[in-house]
This record gives sequence, C-alpha cells and structure tokens, in this order.
Amino acid sequence: MSQLKMARRLMDSGGIQRALDRMAIQLVELNEGTENLALVGIHRAGVPLAQRLADRIKRAEGVDVPIGMIDITLYRDDVFIGLPQPVVGRTELDFDVTNCTLVLIDDVLYTGRTVRAALDAVMDFGRPDSIRLAVLVDRGHRELPIAADVVGATVKTSKVETVEIELTEMGAAMDGAAVMVKA
Repeated sequence: MSQLKMARRLMDSGGIQRALDRMAIQLVELNEGTENLALVGIHRAGVPLAQRLADRIKRAEGVDVPIGMIDITLYRDDVFIGLPQPVVGRTELDFDVTNCTLVLIDDVLYTGRTVRAALDAVMDFGRPDSIRLAVLVDRGHRELPIAADVVGATVKTSKVETVEIELTEMGAAMDGAAVMVKA
C-alpha cells in the first residue's frame, strides 16, 4: 500500500473551529431559525462534525437540534465491485425525518457519490421537507450534480491528491485538515 505525504495544510485545529462556527451560523440562517432543523452525520467523520455543529447551534440559539448518524455502505454504487467485504456501521435516526429540514453533514465533498448514497439511505426513513448538505471541505471534481449548501473551506485539488481530515473524536492527537499525495 502506498504511503501518503502532506502536500499542504488546509486548516489547523483553530481553522476547523472557526469553519464550524461559520457553518453553524449559516445553517441556522439558511433554515431561517432552528424550527424543524435536524442534522445527520455521514459515517465516519460526518458524525463528530454533526455533533460539533449541534453544540454550536445550542450555544448560539439555546435549542437542541436532533442529531442522527447514517451509514451509507450498502447504498454505495461500488459496494459489490470495490468493497469485497464491506463493513457496515450504525445508522441512528431517533427522530422522524418526515417534514423536517434535514442537513447531511460530511467531512469532504469530492465526486458526490457518498452524498448520493446518503440521500438514498435517508429516503428509506421518510420524506423530509428538504435535504441540505454541509461539508467541512469541498475539493471539487464532481461526478454527479451535487453541491453543498454550506462549506467550511473550498480547495482546488488534482485527482491524484486526497484531502484528509483528522478529528480528536476519531483518535487524532489534534484536529487538522491537509491535502495529501502519494509518497
């Protein structure tokens, strides 16, 4: 397996915190408040990001917005051609998605295929009034007509680069985001 090396740092811990602060404000403004707003993190990194955004919304608005998590493994279009033994994570939507404004949260938006799979998964739980997308980093190179409503940072990358997000909730020593290339 090839090793990756950092090509450039996108955000340090403070940069991620500032991006999430802006994103939380934008989500509330986009929804015109918190009524019927719910956040759903896409496994893996979208889950702690959704929790962090919900915490910021609570501090700013004094409202607990519902939070869920969704695993899209079995909804991926490459599950049987590219993942010989897929590992399925938890899906928890402990609220009724019907008639809410549901915001899918993910770390990096790239081709759009993960978001497409998440849309399919959510629809199995009901019919939200609307579904929005918030991502920490949008790196371009879309293969599907999908765009984020709220973005922490937009970065130009080549197709041979990747964007890595490190979060303390996922075992990293500190938060960070970087563009990586094969060593």
